[in-house]
Amino acid sequence: MPHAVLSAAQMPQLRLCALPGVYRPQADTWLLADALAREELGPGTTVMEIGTGTGALALHAAARGARVTAVDVSWAAVIAAYLNALRRRLPLRVLHGDFATRACGQRFDLVLSNPPYVPSPNPRLPTRGAERAWDAGPTGRMVIDRICAKAASMLRPGGVLLMVHSGMCDARSTVRQLEGTGLTARVAFRTLVPWGPVLRARRAWLEEQGLADEGDAWEELVIIRAQHP
Repeated sequence: MPHAVLSAAQMPQLRLCALPGVYRPQADTWLLADALAREELGPGTTVMEIGTGTGALALHAAARGARVTAVDVSWAAVIAAYLNALRRRLPLRVLHGDFATRACGQRFDLVLSNPPYVPSPNPRLPTRGAERAWDAGPTGRMVIDRICAKAASMLRPGGVLLMVHSGMCDARSTVRQLEGTGLTARVAFRTLVPWGPVLRARRAWLEEQGLADEGDAWEELVIIRAQHP
C-alpha cells in the first residue's frame, strides 16, 4: 500500500473561508482528498461527509458532479461550508447535527470522514471550542467507533466508506469493527506527518498511556477503506 511523507509544498492551496474554531484543511484532509480522487464519482453519486469543517472535501466531491450532503455538529463549520459552496457556486447540502441522526433512513454511495481522533485526557467529547474538531477521548476512538457501528447502515450495496485517523487509534481495531458489521475493510493508505502542537503539548500523557514512545516526532495517518458487499 502507498506510504509517503507529505510536505506543505505538496498540499493544494485553497482559499477557504474558515470561521474561528473551524478546522482548517491540513495533512489529514489532503490524504483523504487523495483517496477520494481514486473513487468513481459523477452525476447521481450520493455522498455524505461526516464532520465537514470548511467543506473542502465535500466541495471536492461536488465539483466532480456528486450529490453531496455535508454534516457537522459545529454551527461555525456549517456556516463556513455553506459560504465556501456559495463562493464556488457548487451545490452542497449542509446540515447541522449528529451524523447518525441526519443520516437516519438514508443510504449513500460514498461516506467520507476526517473525524476527531486525537487522544485526550478528557473522558468526554468537548462540546465547544476548537478542540471539538480533534479531541476524541482517551483512546481517540469515541467518534471513530460510532462511525464503525453505523457505516454499514449508511452505505448502499457497493458503497464505500473512506475515513482517516491516526495510527495511535489502532487501525486494526477499526478494520475489525467494520468487518464485524459485514463490510470488507482494509488500510488503503499510510503516511507520516510531523507531530503538531496538540500532540507535542500532550507528549508526557501520551507516553504514559503507551500511545507514543519517548522521542517520537512523526505521526502515522491511515486511510481506512471499507465497502458494502
